[in-house]
Amino acid sequence: MRRGSGDREPAAGREAERVGLDAGAAGEPEREAPEEPREERAPGRPRAAREGDASAVPPPPAPPAPARARGLRLHREAAGKGRGCGRSSGNPADELRPPRPVTVDSSKARTSLGALKISIRQLRWKEFPFGRRLPCDIYWHGVSFHDNDIFSGQVNKFPGMTEMVRKITLSRAVRIMQNLFPEEYNFYPRSWILPDEFQLFVAQVRMVKDGDPSWKPTFIVKPDGGCQGDGIYLIKDPSDIRLAGTLQSRPAVVQEYICKPLLIDKLKFDIRLYVLLKSLDPLEIYIAKDGLSRFCTEPYQEPSPKNLHHVFMHLTNYSLNIHSGNFVHSDSTSTGSKRTFSSILCRLSSKGVDIKKVWSDIISLVIKTVIALTPELKVFYQSDIPAGRPGPTCFQILGFDILLMKNLKPILLEVNANPSMRIEHEQELSPGVFENVPSLVDEEVKVAVIRDTLRLMDPLKNKREKQSQPHKKPLAGKEGEGPSDCEPAGASDTNPNPEAHLPSICLKQVFPKYAKQFNYLRLVDRMANLFIRFLGIKGSMKLGPTGFRTFIRNCKLSSSSLSMAAVDILYIDITRRWNSMTLDQRDSGMCLQAFVEAFFYLAQRKFKMLPLHEQVASLVDLCEYHLSLLDERRLVCGRSSRAGGRAPGSSTPQGATRSAQQADGHPPCCTDSARKSSGPRRALS
Repeated sequence: MRRGSGDREPAAGREAERVGLDAGAAGEPEREAPEEPREERAPGRPRAAREGDASAVPPPPAPPAPARARGLRLHREAAGKGRGCGRSSGNPADELRPPRPVTVDSSKARTSLGALKISIRQLRWKEFPFGRRLPCDIYWHGVSFHDNDIFSGQVNKFPGMTEMVRKITLSRAVRIMQNLFPEEYNFYPRSWILPDEFQLFVAQVRMVKDGDPSWKPTFIVKPDGGCQGDGIYLIKDPSDIRLAGTLQSRPAVVQEYICKPLLIDKLKFDIRLYVLLKSLDPLEIYIAKDGLSRFCTEPYQEPSPKNLHHVFMHLTNYSLNIHSGNFVHSDSTSTGSKRTFSSILCRLSSKGVDIKKVWSDIISLVIKTVIALTPELKVFYQSDIPAGRPGPTCFQILGFDILLMKNLKPILLEVNANPSMRIEHEQELSPGVFENVPSLVDEEVKVAVIRDTLRLMDPLKNKREKQSQPHKKPLAGKEGEGPSDCEPAGASDTNPNPEAHLPSICLKQVFPKYAKQFNYLRLVDRMANLFIRFLGIKGSMKLGPTGFRTFIRNCKLSSSSLSMAAVDILYIDITRRWNSMTLDQRDSGMCLQAFVEAFFYLAQRKFKMLPLHEQVASLVDLCEYHLSLLDERRLVCGRSSRAGGRAPGSSTPQGATRSAQQADGHPPCCTDSARKSSGPRRALS
């Protein structure tokens, strides 16, 4: 064991217990290296250029637009020829020819480059470290979806993910779910957004203290855009918040501090768990079977005015603890200031802890958190990659920072869009002289995560598996005879499994595997689908007043007690308030979170006697029902107009009235079949 540096990173469920999720095969995490810088957007620049590459090494100059277009055309032509050959070639040798290697553009990989290179070598794929004129199969970006202009293939970032996991946005997304399902989302500490909710924070703390004078809480303040422990501090009272000048330019989140964490060797630690979001629609989530555990370097004591400023005691960030004289780097996975999470679970298991229950709760926490994030991610996705336009498919590795309480309940600390994937650390050889030293703990965990993510995203996997299957012989020989004379010698060995030399995949699918247990939580996801439907303009992220009125009309939500004038006032009031809370004032209109608030208001008006989640579910069902009828009617009208050259009745005043109603957002008059299908529909469970 030797002293050195480690990695650092920036700064769960009822149904899990009910269903007993199969967590035995899931893995455990360890602590990691410095986080990638957060992706920022420069005001006034087009979306595709807002998030530039801040790498110290300047990127190679982009080819001129005609060259990019020519490369894309050649790529498509080559792909088309390949598909044609695969379909029509009658030559058995073509079927036996091994497929080309998967190509990976690693020119923007940044600090994950080391682990990525090892992964590509293990997979025997082809790397393009300086980019490629023709498109690659996979693009690996270090920071942002917008690190490069991509028109095809797969990229390891979702547009908008960096914004979604910022502390304020994450807190708002989880708060919406806490309002709907308070018991299911009690794994996230109670949070207040500063400066907007400072007065609310003061009032609520005072109210609780008045009711229970013995309550002596501790709070932790986290800057919204901070990472690696930057700007985090603890307070005992709201009056201790540093208000002078910084909150307006740098908003923050204040949370209840977890005072009773689980300790190992008298030290506080947290877990870095790697989660792969393989697909957004349909939703597909994988969890790594191992991760990193990052330790503080000073024995833990409950917060008091005397130790509030002891960062090595209270904050687990590697970037902070690496500066402690007590930080220990070890080549063993079970000792030192950074260990594998599996080693922690083995230690807990030896003390009689139910490890399957711990994993079940962690899986539940991860699925619920992703469900909270996906609605707004869909809005970002359709803005950057509108339906019908060329673009890549996306996947992303997320870093979940989780704290285990003394009672083993997992608590979500934060989610990192760019978890550090470095597999080395800096070691000071002499004052001011540093050397990069391999970190065996990091390499063991992170290389497996990247390699197996690539295996899951392999675009040629289906073709390779098809070729690896034994080919049917035209004439089957008698049982017990050797190979047919017409079969080339050794043909059965022509396509061995290319992954036979690799270990089993370290990523465990948890969704849709457990979808039945969690789909009832996806109410806001269904609301986001409604929101996107009425956006109108491709690429827009905010709903205009006309779109909101059309939503009200098509879903038949207006009534004598809710006139369209009242709808307009509702839109203006909610939109104005939400726009005043956002720093990005470039686009006007109603954002998704404002739409959710308006939807809650409408649900509470229409279904007054139900709990909130049932009110919202009932209104979502009602909206989807009316819109499905509208879609059916439009489909019938479209078929009729194609068959007869015009819509039925279009030459009559009644037909003109129906056409006008449909153009105005009203469904046309019901046909007999439509009337039969328009009866009451049972609400979805």
